[in-house]
Amino acid sequence: MGRSLSTYKKKRDFKTTKEPAGKKEISTSRLKFVIQQHAARAMHYDLRLEIDGVMVSWAVPKGPSLNPATKRLAIMTEDHPMEYRTFEGIIPKGEYGAGPVIVWDRGTYKNLRDVSMEKALKEGQLEFFLYGKKVRGGFALVRTADKTTEKSRWLLIKMRDDEASARRNPVSSQPESVKTGKTIKDWKKKIKEMEKEEK
Repeated sequence: MGRSLSTYKKKRDFKTTKEPAGKKEISTSRLKFVIQQHAARAMHYDLRLEIDGVMVSWAVPKGPSLNPATKRLAIMTEDHPMEYRTFEGIIPKGEYGAGPVIVWDRGTYKNLRDVSMEKALKEGQLEFFLYGKKVRGGFALVRTADKTTEKSRWLLIKMRDDEASARRNPVSSQPESVKTGKTIKDWKKKIKEMEKEEK
């Protein structure tokens, strides 16, 4: 049956939010990824990997770590459309995930396993190499629950390679968007200004 955007579309009112409605699309070039910082009810980072025409997504509360000794919790969320990888801005109040979003990092990735990403996803173990501007190197996503469903729990683990580092932490040292140069703080400031204008 493949991946679907039905859950994504049910959660959003596209007359209100500027998020893309989107559709499935198969890339003809290298597989794409994005990491978006999202200040919703709680601050987190959304890791999205292009698989089967959509951006398969995980919320990573603390963001990716370059330290192989550090395992990051990653909670699977609904699939997002391919266009979402360029989305940056404010999800309005009252909408699902309300709050600012920035494109914290993006690029392409390579599957490191001998099976397809679709099969690896079903098996619950993805291994991939990210070619990002802030985050590079091999990573693994390992499912800790039985099924690949929304809200299933995974671990995001940095592999031991030349890009691994116990000291470098781009989450804290590089807060700006790779798309606009803005930070979440900049967008929060804009929200306050908009709220003042509405009063």
